[in-house]
Amino acid sequence: MNVYLLAISFCLVFIFISVELIRRQKLQEQYAILWLILGFIMALFSLFPSLLDQLSYNLHIHYAPSLLFLVGLLFSLAFIMHLTLVISKLHRKLTRLVQEVALLQEQLHGGDSK
Repeated sequence: MNVYLLAISFCLVFIFISVELIRRQKLQEQYAILWLILGFIMALFSLFPSLLDQLSYNLHIHYAPSLLFLVGLLFSLAFIMHLTLVISKLHRKLTRLVQEVALLQEQLHGGDSK
C-alpha cells in the first residue's frame, strides 16, 4: 500500500473523529480548532509531499521528515503549557470553592450548636 494513501486515510479518519467529538460535545471548541487545523495540515502534507520538501529546504533542514518531528514537538510543548495553565486556574478555583463550602458548612453547623 502506498504510504501517502495511508497517510491521507489516517488524516481523514483523524478529522472525522475530531468532528464527531465536537458534534457530541465531548471536545470544547477552543481545542477542536487546534485538532482540526492539525488534521488539515497533516492532510495537506500527505496530499502534496513536495510542500514539506520545499519548506524544509527553505528552513535549511536537510531531512524533511525531521521538520515534522520538530513541528510536532513544538505543538506538543505549547499544548502541554496551555493545559498546565488551565489546570492551574481550575485548581485555584477549586481551592476557593472548597474554602467557601467549608465556611458555609461552619455557619450552618455553628448556628445549630448555639
